[in-house]
Amino acid sequence: MPRKKKSISKKVDEGLKDISIDLGKEIGKITHYFDKIGVAVIELAKSLGVGDIVRIKGVTTDFKQKIDSMQVEHKSVKKAKKGDAIGVKVEERVRPHDKVYEVKE
Repeated sequence: MPRKKKSISKKVDEGLKDISIDLGKEIGKITHYFDKIGVAVIELAKSLGVGDIVRIKGVTTDFKQKIDSMQVEHKSVKKAKKGDAIGVKVEERVRPHDKVYEVKE
């Protein structure tokens, strides 16, 4: 009987590893969301450019979207670097502390 528990536990652990790999590289987190205009503020841990695809994941949030435009201090930019706080129009509601991942397609 104990062997079956170990076997099941091992399969669950392997499954969790597969899920975490699928998310991609974490590149930032949501710090604020302006619900009336649908804009999120993302604090970047890695660079991000217009045209990149991101996945935003949180407790109740999980969607992908292409970055069509972004702003740093109310000025449009094509690329933002690590440490920048950018404003991005998002397709769905996001929440503070949601994580942002880079998606390779």
